[in-house]
Amino acid sequence: MTLTPGVDSPTWPAEFAERYRAAGYWRGETFGGVLRERAAAHPDRTALVDPAPERRTWTYRELDERADRMAAGFLARGIRKGDRVVVQLPNIGEFVEVVFGLFRIGALPVYALPAHRETEIAHFCSFTEAVAYVVPDRHAGFDHRELASAMLEQVPSLKHVFVAGEPGEHTALSEVPCEPSGPFDGPEPHELAFLQLSGGTTGLNKLIPRTHDDYMYSLWGSNEICGVDDATRFLVVLPAAHNFPMSSPGWLGVLYAGGTVVLSPKPDPATAFPLIAAERITMTALVPPLALVWTDAAPAAEHDLSSLELALVGGAKYSEQAARRLEPALGCRLMQVFGMAEGLVNYTRLDDDTETVVTTQGRPISPDDEIRVVDDEDNDVPEGEPGHLLTRGPYTIRGYWRAPDHNRRSFTEDGFYRTGDLVRRLPSGHLVVVGRAKDQINRGGEKIAPEEVENIILAHPAVHDVSVVAVPDEYLGERSLAYVILREDAEPLKPVAVKRFVRERGIAAYKVPDLVEFVDAFPQTGVGKISKKHLRSAAEQS
Repeated sequence: MTLTPGVDSPTWPAEFAERYRAAGYWRGETFGGVLRERAAAHPDRTALVDPAPERRTWTYRELDERADRMAAGFLARGIRKGDRVVVQLPNIGEFVEVVFGLFRIGALPVYALPAHRETEIAHFCSFTEAVAYVVPDRHAGFDHRELASAMLEQVPSLKHVFVAGEPGEHTALSEVPCEPSGPFDGPEPHELAFLQLSGGTTGLNKLIPRTHDDYMYSLWGSNEICGVDDATRFLVVLPAAHNFPMSSPGWLGVLYAGGTVVLSPKPDPATAFPLIAAERITMTALVPPLALVWTDAAPAAEHDLSSLELALVGGAKYSEQAARRLEPALGCRLMQVFGMAEGLVNYTRLDDDTETVVTTQGRPISPDDEIRVVDDEDNDVPEGEPGHLLTRGPYTIRGYWRAPDHNRRSFTEDGFYRTGDLVRRLPSGHLVVVGRAKDQINRGGEKIAPEEVENIILAHPAVHDVSVVAVPDEYLGERSLAYVILREDAEPLKPVAVKRFVRERGIAAYKVPDLVEFVDAFPQTGVGKISKKHLRSAAEQS
């Protein structure tokens, strides 16, 4: 099926597009074009370091040439502009090579995470009518070639499987590149660049259409805020296909600035800390559970972490207590990031005071990011009061890919995206995330924001991490359950001690957890976020 502009993915109304171009947000750039420009400007500067299994480095010239040869190889196999290609690769150099090869010819990467399995991949391939699927041979003990074989049988549109590593019955990715026969007929800046996965926790992921124009602005806008330049050395520890490590400012932002990207095969301190020392990393991006692990591990680390200047923490609400511990432990600045793959991104700023950095989730990138905080009837709430976050702007989509029914629920008639987040807006413009609307606990009519209770429990010296969820209750409708992970060196606690600790902090009685359960770990999503969906499910079954 061919693409139908404005139908497959709703676009910005003409007056908004004109405004964003006039303001200089949309510069008329494409990803393939930007890489070409950087390669011409500083061909011998290191663009990419892939340390595993043996260290490989690619200069900007080499990455540009690899993208050209990969693009030519895709064309030779019949992949054309507008075709969708599901890319499910871990943090290896081939991931960057493949997506830039697709960018060059205007084919659309559909980003899948390494942890996705048959249900998700079948949905991505069939829903997008993908013509190709790119996988590793094995990753984290899983044979992706077998999954790929199943997809070839299930999805009629799928013609090619390219494998990084031993191909088995498929085509080796290393056999794809060939010499270009001439210039490429690539995409226009206003056209789609890729399809990103939504961060939703219910049902199968929706697909987010991003254009070169709008996504490029989020990169250079983030770079200005975060101080990214050609000296930045960014460590990618989260899956490279995820929006946060890709664009906030992420590996794409660092390549835009002419800096160096280093790929970490795993996010744990045992893998990442030696890379920080060896590669003199200056910046990285972490989700809150991983930031907690790094914070605990750093004081005893044998490796030199002194090059690290900035740690961005986002992807989920980062509690105040955890945020206060990061800078002393890692010896670098903290910047909180609150955003969504659909668009809006907020950052605390480098010149914000400590209290603002640890207690807020930042303010938007753009002066043209329009923010509304509303009640259940879409009425604006007074400043400082919690409400539902609505937004529109130069890098926030106007609709999901081929999802008209969902778009009617997720977007207002005048184009504001309903984020599903509950926030408070301060006079400074900074947002404080109260929670997710669906995570809010309704205890007999009293509303509880789990993050508020979690932040209190995290202040307990024996607690490493906590997640508060709702459990069904015949009388109240819902009760609250606190799942608690204790520090390894902590003395055992009883549930009553946790409840007493919360109560003594002067919190309303209905917010004190009804139940407390101690666990060794939380279920996580593919990018390391706590999966409250699975915690709620486990609570309902217990």
